Amino acid sequence: MTDTPTAALLADRIRRSGPISMADYMSAVSDAYYARGDIFGAAGDFITAPEISQTFGELIGLWCAVVWQNMGAPAAFRLVECGPGRGTLMRDFLRATARVPGFNAAAEIHFVERSRALREVQRESLKDHTVTWHDDIDAVNDGPMILVANEFLDALPILQLEKTTDGWRERYVGLDDKGGFKIVLKEGEPLRGLSAPLGTIFEISLAIQNFIAKISRRIATSGGAALLIDYGHGIAPLGGDIPFGETLQAVRNHKPCGIFDTPGEADLTAHVNFDSLARTAWTDGVKVFGPVAQGTWLGQLGIKLRGLQLAKGKPPEVAKTIESGIRRLTEPDAMGALFKVIALAHPALATPDGFQQDTPA
Repeated sequence: MTDTPTAALLADRIRRSGPISMADYMSAVSDAYYARGDIFGAAGDFITAPEISQTFGELIGLWCAVVWQNMGAPAAFRLVECGPGRGTLMRDFLRATARVPGFNAAAEIHFVERSRALREVQRESLKDHTVTWHDDIDAVNDGPMILVANEFLDALPILQLEKTTDGWRERYVGLDDKGGFKIVLKEGEPLRGLSAPLGTIFEISLAIQNFIAKISRRIATSGGAALLIDYGHGIAPLGGDIPFGETLQAVRNHKPCGIFDTPGEADLTAHVNFDSLARTAWTDGVKVFGPVAQGTWLGQLGIKLRGLQLAKGKPPEVAKTIESGIRRLTEPDAMGALFKVIALAHPALATPDGFQQDTPA
């Protein structure tokens, strides 16, 4: 473990109050990490889809414009992006939707972003647009909403349970004899149920469930839709296997590292359980479409045709870069299969684009 400022703060907290939940550890580490500012791209720790190809943001923008039209083209609606990164997705989005009469004028842009450093990056990227920033989705004013969240859910905190000889115990983060972080099992009555081999890890994100419940209730009440794109487990068939296994991971300089190696200086994420997500949304009365594989969804929206349009008349090296980016987004051995797309919509809305041949991923 590297003695980072975040590590020192957490170690002191544990010494004073005892072990902390994995969710508390992940939350503190992620807050410190994203507070650093621009951690994206080749010079950062990872690259997201909007940075790979402008077609990604453009197609999402046009998808949202069609949803807006199906909503009856309200004169004003909340266009919300959660975890907007550098603002690249929204910049490409608004360039594409500028061709849709009335859409950009009706859109009140809201970013859910807690990092003050990233807000400055986003402000520069969207300097020609009016944007309102919030720490939480609760702060977005009432009214019809179209929400986009790309690689947002995977960074929300998770809890981990481990199957022991006397039941499931929650995994906490404590300190070893040398002051380094280690996994400890929570004291007290273990949880029962869920048959699995000893040592099996089960992850659950109450933060994701809470977020989905909030936006689902809002969509059901005020209208609109949400588009969520991330990597993780698909929908389990009736009676199918529960997605067991540890997926919490850390990435630094585009390479995996231990979750305790450099707290606050590496990105912590975990696979999204789309089955749990969908069940939460159904409870609140919204329609759920997908998840479908990202490659399939982008293909149905015409990403290859858009790539050909962009490449036309360009030098060979530029055309090759455009083609390579689209392959990276869509091919099964790249991001096309692991990443999934799911939509939540008001019951009155028609099936959105990309989900007409809805085969769960």
